[in-house]
Amino acid sequence: MIDMSSGLSCPLPITDYKQILLAHGGGGTLTQQLVRKMFLSQFQNSYLEPLHDGAVITIGGARLAFSTDSYVVNPIFFPGGDIGELAVNGTVNDLAMCGARPLYLSAGFIIEEGLAMEDLWRVVLSMQEAAKSAGVLLVTGDTKVVDRGKGDKIFINTSGIGVIDEGIDVTPKRARPGDRVILSGPIALHGIAVMSMREGLEFETQIKSDTAALNSLVMDMINASKDIHVLRDPTRGGIASALNEIAGSAHVGIEVVEEKIPIPDDVKGACEILGLDPLYVANEGKLIAFVAPEAADAVLASMRKNRYGTDAVVIGEAVAAHAGIVIMTTAIGGHRVVDMLSGEQLPRIC
Repeated sequence: MIDMSSGLSCPLPITDYKQILLAHGGGGTLTQQLVRKMFLSQFQNSYLEPLHDGAVITIGGARLAFSTDSYVVNPIFFPGGDIGELAVNGTVNDLAMCGARPLYLSAGFIIEEGLAMEDLWRVVLSMQEAAKSAGVLLVTGDTKVVDRGKGDKIFINTSGIGVIDEGIDVTPKRARPGDRVILSGPIALHGIAVMSMREGLEFETQIKSDTAALNSLVMDMINASKDIHVLRDPTRGGIASALNEIAGSAHVGIEVVEEKIPIPDDVKGACEILGLDPLYVANEGKLIAFVAPEAADAVLASMRKNRYGTDAVVIGEAVAAHAGIVIMTTAIGGHRVVDMLSGEQLPRIC
């Protein structure tokens, strides 16, 4: 029983863990359990319940998307990007995955005493350039400094607001049997770029993060067809966790073909060396779309005209069978269940 003098007004939710683990932040099974048992149970409401990349709210007749995210990536500078660019692009993408046009961001900085001013300036300039490129304004923020040894250089929180135009309805629950599953390009670049920098690994070619703001890509897709049911950026937990979340939300099965999933050869090699499955490695510049079959060709064509979707490909479809389960046809013609990530492959990846 809980000691009521501690200020707790209800029993602690049933859990197998006495303490928080890194895996609770990995975007997989433990993250979902933590969110549902600890947070959703106490803050339950119709806006939060979908557990989408952002909340969709209506104010004065306008439909808005509102999202927030925190960035704790280590190291703060990595091949292809840094924590500042990542913080802007990540929240822009969360809004775009709601079908919104991102407009405004906030930024909260938690800075450790001792961080070099030059490093902070690099992060600020990177955020400014990323915001300009994405067409958003940073309009409010906050700064805190913590004692040396009480943080890890810098953590950044960004929140954002965007507008959803009439006729757009994008949510994980809208996946339907027959929907084509489209992936915007090669996977696992971000996670391997960060991991290689963190561990001091060197490969024949430098693997760079794919961090990018995808709002222009999403707008091109919507202009091609509004019959886009689901959008998701497969960050923590990779495409495997994202597909499992969608399958569970929409109560559909998902079937994908391994050979159709684009994975660069150098990423494959790095994953083999590190013992990682690229399906579970984080991405920061890719999206998954569930599109009605009659609209799939038009949406795919529009994606390939955008620099962030030139390698877009259909990797599978949603089906009525095996609801809530993702099945992959392997390269040798077999089938395997692609489960949700249960642990933490790469901590502090975003």
